[in-house]
Amino acid sequence: MPEAAGPRVWVLLGEGAGGNAQMLQLAQALGWPYVAKQMRYNRFNHLPNPMLGATAVTLDKRRSDALQPPWPDMVIAASRRSAPVARWIKRRSGGQCRLVHLLHTQAPLHHFDLVITLPQFCLPEASNVLHNTLPLNTLDAEKMKQAADAWAPRLAQLPRPWVAVLVGGNSSSYRLDSSTATSLGKMASETAAKAGGSLLVTTSPRTPVAAAKALFAAISCPSHLYAWKANDQDNPYAGFLALADRFIVTADSASLPAEACATGRPVRLFEWPARRRPPALLNSPMAQRFRQALIYWGWIKPRRDFAAFGRSLEAQGLIGEYTREAELPDDMQRTVERIRSLMQT
Repeated sequence: MPEAAGPRVWVLLGEGAGGNAQMLQLAQALGWPYVAKQMRYNRFNHLPNPMLGATAVTLDKRRSDALQPPWPDMVIAASRRSAPVARWIKRRSGGQCRLVHLLHTQAPLHHFDLVITLPQFCLPEASNVLHNTLPLNTLDAEKMKQAADAWAPRLAQLPRPWVAVLVGGNSSSYRLDSSTATSLGKMASETAAKAGGSLLVTTSPRTPVAAAKALFAAISCPSHLYAWKANDQDNPYAGFLALADRFIVTADSASLPAEACATGRPVRLFEWPARRRPPALLNSPMAQRFRQALIYWGWIKPRRDFAAFGRSLEAQGLIGEYTREAELPDDMQRTVERIRSLMQT
C-alpha cells in the first residue's frame, strides 16, 4: 500500500524534451514524492515492443539511472522506448506497481493501468485510455513575464495587434516547401495588414532553409523576422508567446499549436496537404477495424494525424478565425483526478 505521504512515484525520463516536460509537470501536479530516472537505450530498443514484452534488456545500464528495490507504487513513462521497462518494473514489484503512460505505448494497451493520449496518436477507445485535448505542458508564468519584459521594448515600434507566426517544417506527415512557405507569408501579411498590425515570425529546427527564405521574402508588412539558430540565447519564441495578440501556427506538429492555445489568445492554423494519403481501400470499415486492432496490440504505430489534432482543437473552440478567446480545457486536472482514482482502487 502507498505510504501516508502518498504513493512513491518513478518518472522514466527519455530523450525527448517535450515528453519529459509533460511527465515532470504531471508528477508535480500530483503532489506525491517522485524520483526522476534518466533512461538511455541500446540497440535492442529497436525491436517491436510486443516481441520484447516486459524487459529491461533494452537499457544501456551504464548510462541509465539504477532501477532497484524498493519498487515504486507508480511509474510515469512516455512513448515507445520506455514501455517494456515500465512493464518490467511492474513485474518486479509483484504486479503492485501501477503504470501511467503518456502519448502512446506501441505495446498491448491492457498491460497499462492508464494511457494518457492525444488525437494525433490515433489510439482506440478503451476503459484505460484517457483522450485529452492538449499536451500536459503548462507555460511557466515567471519565464513568460521575463520574456515579455525583455522583448516588449524591442518590438515597441511595430504596430499592434502583433500576430505571431510560429513555423514548423518537415515531418513524417508534412513537407514545407518554398511554395507552401510563400503562401504562408502572403496569408500572414494579408491578415496583419487587414488588422493594421504587424507580424512576429519565428522558424524552428524543422524549417528548411529554403522555406524560411521564401517565407521571409513573401512578407510585405511591418514585421520582426527570426530564423532559428541552435543554442541561441536571443531566441524570441518565449517573448512572442508572451506578447502576441493572436497567432498563426503551422499544422505540422502538436507542440506549436498547443503552446499558442495555452496562452488563451486566438489561434489560427495554417494547413496544407499532407505528404501522402492512404488508398481508399484502407479506409473501409473493415480495414479501419483491423488497423485499430493492430494499434491496440502495438504492432503498428500510425503516422501522427495532425489533422485529427486540429479538428479536436477546433471542436473545443481553441482555433478559428480570431472570433473569440476560448476557455482552455483543464486536461491536467482531469488527468490528476483520474490517476488519484486509479491509486485508490
